[in-house]
Amino acid sequence: MSAEKHCVAPNPHSAPVDRPEQPRSWPERPRLWEEGCVSLIGMAAAGKSTLGRLLAEKLGWAHLDTDHMIEAYYGLPLQQVLDGMGLEKFLEAEDTLVSMLGVRRAVISTGGSVIYGAKAMERLHLLGPVVHLDVSLESFKKRVGDGGNRGLAIAPGRSLEDLFHERQPLYAAAANFTLSTDSPDHNASLERLCAWLMETPA
Repeated sequence: MSAEKHCVAPNPHSAPVDRPEQPRSWPERPRLWEEGCVSLIGMAAAGKSTLGRLLAEKLGWAHLDTDHMIEAYYGLPLQQVLDGMGLEKFLEAEDTLVSMLGVRRAVISTGGSVIYGAKAMERLHLLGPVVHLDVSLESFKKRVGDGGNRGLAIAPGRSLEDLFHERQPLYAAAANFTLSTDSPDHNASLERLCAWLMETPA
């Protein structure tokens, strides 16, 4: 049976929206449930927005891009928000805004720097499974280019390689599932993600 037929959120009996503490501990319910969310984390250009939109369309859910949410909150492009606030204040603002999310039935595509926010990550885990879209350093550099005007939260003097190696272990530690997105075949990535979401946790 195709992933398209499988990737439909079930509706457990009175499933709560929030999880208890210990975000990496699964409750006794499917990974995908009717009132939950799925959050995508990873480096810039890992495919979070593209795959997020595809998954949301397949599920019939909303799609929320937290970078766009920040832009809407401040009324400015992300790069201008970052330039105006500076890195540390930007990360604090991102952490606060994402930690306040109160959504259901949504696929959440996050900015790459969300991993630095403890409150934000706690909230994403409360809402549902967190999936790391993993790309190689080569793919990351090829897709991002020089990183200009992407709102890339990188400290002065740091290289793209530095940023990649700093964040990768953080994503891996925070994720409930890691999915390689080096391949440009978004449909294949979607099928693998749906297959994992519909598995019953051990």
